[in-house]
Amino acid sequence: MAGRASGNRYYTGPISDHFDGIRFFNPGGEEPKGLGGLLKWRFNGKSVAWPKSYPSPFEPAVPERRISGPQLVVTAVGHASFLIQAAGLNILTDPVWSERTSPFSSVGPKRVNAPGIRFQDLPVIDIVIVTHNHYDHMDLATLKRLQEAHRPHFATPLGNDAILRPALGDANITVVDWGDAVYAGKGVTLHCEPCHHWSARGMRDRRMALWAAFVIETPVGKIYHIGDTGFHGGINYAAAAEKHGSFRLAILPIGAYEPQWFMKAQHQNPAEAVQGMQLCRAATAIAHHWGTFKLTDEGIEEPLAALSVALTEAGIRPERFRPLRPGEVFEVPDL
Repeated sequence: MAGRASGNRYYTGPISDHFDGIRFFNPGGEEPKGLGGLLKWRFNGKSVAWPKSYPSPFEPAVPERRISGPQLVVTAVGHASFLIQAAGLNILTDPVWSERTSPFSSVGPKRVNAPGIRFQDLPVIDIVIVTHNHYDHMDLATLKRLQEAHRPHFATPLGNDAILRPALGDANITVVDWGDAVYAGKGVTLHCEPCHHWSARGMRDRRMALWAAFVIETPVGKIYHIGDTGFHGGINYAAAAEKHGSFRLAILPIGAYEPQWFMKAQHQNPAEAVQGMQLCRAATAIAHHWGTFKLTDEGIEEPLAALSVALTEAGIRPERFRPLRPGEVFEVPDL
């Protein structure tokens, strides 16, 4: 619900261990850097150029209409967007089909590869998870298209409905806080869990809507999806394992981490992602948040090299932690 009277334009609610009455925060965590830090980073002269085009080696996928039985199939769309198919349900995470992740149509990060599924080739989408409101995760143009074509059930953390509702009209939107769970049908439950991040759509709404990770509990295993997070000493990974046990699959970000002095509170690096995989006891992991939109300083394939090194040092076989490319279809090994 809107909260203009409280000073929060998106949400009013009781004070909690992660909401001070106006803004959300990471308990015991680190706030994002301010304008001074942003300017220091932007003018550091250390950004590695990306190619204008970085096409995927995979053709756009045409997914099965439904997946049933013990199968769990994940198709990479790009960045943090995935189609997850399990237990007869089709789930999209942070769907972005737009050319740019920006409030503007002609400037801002532009995709360097096409979506891994053509929009018209999507199966009927049942559930859309929007982890937070940054433009590379909450793409209103895509969400509006999904509502018009599929009328899915949207799940998102507190306050984000105030942004979604004007674009999506009478959409079925469930708003959740950390620790909440919502039954999605066919034996699938969505659990909203903490991650170390922040939110903003502009200059005056920082941390006014909540950010979250999601655990997708299905009859064929649990999936831990994190759209964005800083490592934060692995606290949230350990807590997820303590609460949910092990995971058949973890979908973890590995990119947008340089310079680390500026990014570490919001984006983990590949070595931290590998530690997270171990802490949450995931049998298999998928790496995302790299290779589609240039957001930070590292080169386009630096996360891949760093992931390879981290896996070797941890003694983890590379096939257990896969950096999927757009259009790549992955049948997750059965536990």
